[in-house]
Amino acid sequence: MPTKNQGRMAQDMKRELIAIIGEMKDPRVAGGLLTVTRLDVTPDLDVAKVYISVIGREGGSKPVVAALNKASGHVRTEVSRRMHIRKAPRFVFVADDGAAYAAHINEMLRDLDSDRPAAQAEEQED
Repeated sequence: MPTKNQGRMAQDMKRELIAIIGEMKDPRVAGGLLTVTRLDVTPDLDVAKVYISVIGREGGSKPVVAALNKASGHVRTEVSRRMHIRKAPRFVFVADDGAAYAAHINEMLRDLDSDRPAAQAEEQED
């Protein structure tokens, strides 16, 4: 499959996945901010790796990823039905901690920036 069509197929699948996950009634999935950050599909449409970012959940992303992996058969059926494709990939959901890592880095930079004026005041006194 050409990469242009593969990229378009991945974007369409991502859009459908977002809709399907939003309609799920599983309490482990509902609640908090859940985002599909990226979807990688193999060229033969055998496996699709879905990166999920979860913010605002007490248990973190592990229970959400476990619930989505448990429901991957349902998700696969729904994607093939909605996109009218014969062979839908097997979905593997993975936690993406990029947003949490970025927030952590911003917090560290903010702390570093708040320490800087105190250090400059000490230098001026000497």
